[in-house]
Amino acid sequence: MSHQISVMVHTPAHSGIGGALTYESGTAHTAGTLVRVPLGSRELLGVVWGGAAPHADSGETAPMQLRAIASVLEGLTPLNAHWRQLVQFAASYYQRSAGEVALAALPSQLRDLSAEQWARRLKRKPKVVAAYEGATQTIPTPTEEQAQVLADIATHKGPFLLFGNTGSGKTEVYLRAAQAVLEHNPQAQILVMVPEINLTPQLEERFRARFCPQWGADCLVSMHSSLTPAQRLKNWLAAHSGEARIVLGTRMAVFASMPHLQLIVVDEEHDPSYKQQEGARYSARDLAIYRGQLEGAKVILGSATPSLESWHHSRPATTSEPAGRYMRLAMPSRVGQGALPLVRRVDMNRQPYKTVFSNHLLDAMRERVTRGEQILVLLNRRGYAPVLNCNDCGWKSECPHCSAFRVFHKLDRTLRCHHCGFTQPVPRACPSCGNLDISPLGRGTEQLEEHLAELLADVRRPDGEPIRIARIDADSTRLKGELERQLAEVHAGAVDVLVGTQMIAKGHDFRRVTLVAALNTDGALFSSDFRAPERLFSLLMQAAGRAGRDATMNLVSPCEMWVQSHHPQHPLFEALKQHDYPAFAEQQLKERAQATLPPFSFQALVRAEARSQEAAQGFLNAAREAGAALADELMVDLYPAVPMTIQRVANIERAQMLIECTSRKALQHFLAHWQADLHALRNAHRQVIRWAVDVDPLAI
Repeated sequence: MSHQISVMVHTPAHSGIGGALTYESGTAHTAGTLVRVPLGSRELLGVVWGGAAPHADSGETAPMQLRAIASVLEGLTPLNAHWRQLVQFAASYYQRSAGEVALAALPSQLRDLSAEQWARRLKRKPKVVAAYEGATQTIPTPTEEQAQVLADIATHKGPFLLFGNTGSGKTEVYLRAAQAVLEHNPQAQILVMVPEINLTPQLEERFRARFCPQWGADCLVSMHSSLTPAQRLKNWLAAHSGEARIVLGTRMAVFASMPHLQLIVVDEEHDPSYKQQEGARYSARDLAIYRGQLEGAKVILGSATPSLESWHHSRPATTSEPAGRYMRLAMPSRVGQGALPLVRRVDMNRQPYKTVFSNHLLDAMRERVTRGEQILVLLNRRGYAPVLNCNDCGWKSECPHCSAFRVFHKLDRTLRCHHCGFTQPVPRACPSCGNLDISPLGRGTEQLEEHLAELLADVRRPDGEPIRIARIDADSTRLKGELERQLAEVHAGAVDVLVGTQMIAKGHDFRRVTLVAALNTDGALFSSDFRAPERLFSLLMQAAGRAGRDATMNLVSPCEMWVQSHHPQHPLFEALKQHDYPAFAEQQLKERAQATLPPFSFQALVRAEARSQEAAQGFLNAAREAGAALADELMVDLYPAVPMTIQRVANIERAQMLIECTSRKALQHFLAHWQADLHALRNAHRQVIRWAVDVDPLAI
């Protein structure tokens, strides 16, 4: 007797195959079993999704001939029901196929290994795990605030929003909460998520020092895109088997197979990096909340500047509205008497034209360096200059393939597009008129590093040595291990002034930094993106938090943050000066409520890409017409198609259409039924290369 089994394979959203495929098998297989199945001329990894239905051969002609599964990956425990339910929910909510989400969540090497290769891998003798030889960590006594927060986490269900100022000891709360879970349950597993890879080594080191001496060197594994395929498979298997007690990773880790998950920590929960921007555009933070509910695991979201959505969901009850779904826990004080930096605002309207650093700021920087203190300079734009310009004819370094400018990089004398990667040597003369005098417009971190070296050339360190300036951005840390090396130099005190992009503003514990300077901050104040002020305030608050983390550095003079702006009296800077996130959040939420913007409404974007803007917009407007009747019935607003902010990338035109509704349920209902229209329209709009639905978009 053979069995019909449902198998989920990787089928892209555009294929029109959204569910599981049916195969034949001589034996029944438990749901969650990994199998290899034929699809067309290929053989793919699949996950058994449904129960097996036995059927006997009646001798009559079968209505269709089912293909048999090729092989089973033996020795692997089936993926459990909670994991499959998480995948099913993510696929449904974010409008993708379940197979695409399920298979993308598995290590690439597992997808590629044949049954024979997998069998050979199983026969390998496991390596003997060496004893942990790292430095033992002195466990600090928790502060009163930390103790209260930990007591609340222990006695309440959550989810929790841990609102703690930079330097308040949120990481120590994570460590102690994890320790309590591990000591209570001998099998418990913990998922700790960070927004970016560059934060992982630092946090991993602290977790290893705390847990490896007691639970073994193999109790913790990491998951992020910098791992090799072999490392990722090894770590995934350790988590799947329950051998790894703690998984530390970026957004992809939310789909890690962890059968005994009991605690999820999402550090810096406000960070946009938790939102996937390709394929299934899921929010790992939001899926962490869902997974916690699904598996009965506690969830801690931590941030000094929470997202406005999380802040709204953790609101206390009032006479006019009930309390939010999250429990808000506050830690306003810094550990060890460290003080938050004094925020100074510089009115650039009173500075000479084209001033980069005001004289008062330069004097403050000189004073700090001569005392052996460190400085961070934040400019969120890499390269030497954003544009190269000809003053005679007006030529600018536009990218021929994108509707954007190529950035001038002086170190290798190139013009590089940060969107498509197109790179050319800097021309000797203007390509348009032949003028030899072409000059850079604007500033990037490269130019800032060079300019500071000139301005501070006469400054000496306490030992009489010249000042040392370093730069950390996506260009300077491109090589493997370079970021870790540069951060180690900063921590060791070998760098006096660190220039960088937002990479230096997040999560790093620089003990000797006493001054932070933020340049060119005004662009986000009047952006068309309603989330721009939230992102700017978060970035500046996080950057300010790098200063004054060591209380002894405040003994000579207070630590400072300098913000240069042409609008120093803007309410955002007023709230920043007071380190008053609640006031900023209240003002922003009031504006959003008046405009019915998230979190008071729910949005989705449909993006289309084609060889011409007309084709992309034509597809979206046709989709708008097809869904108009249902949208009216459900009170869903469909806006006309418009070009994206950067409408052409790599010679592909891009357009988008916004969908908005005050009911999440109605929006989801509309999107689910509208999918059939989108697939049907694809046949009539052959010029469209691809389209995608982005639910809860972060950038419009």
